[in-house]
Amino acid sequence: MAVTSANNHAAVTKSDATVFDEESAIYIGGAGDIALVLAGSSTSVTYVGVLAGTWLPVNAKQVLSTGTTATNIVRVFN
Repeated sequence: MAVTSANNHAAVTKSDATVFDEESAIYIGGAGDIALVLAGSSTSVTYVGVLAGTWLPVNAKQVLSTGTTATNIVRVFN
């Protein structure tokens, strides 16, 4: 289940190696593509053409640098 309310937030540094300690919903501040790996998966999916100001109600464990052009990404988590 995606985060419905959160107690914490952090700016995201795109990385092909870093895995979040907590599953996170994602906010996109600057438009572009975003490549994510979701909890329970080892496969990435790229969301293409995500608009600025979009919330992705997912349980992401990683935001990849490869394939991500969106900027000002923030994750929220409990």
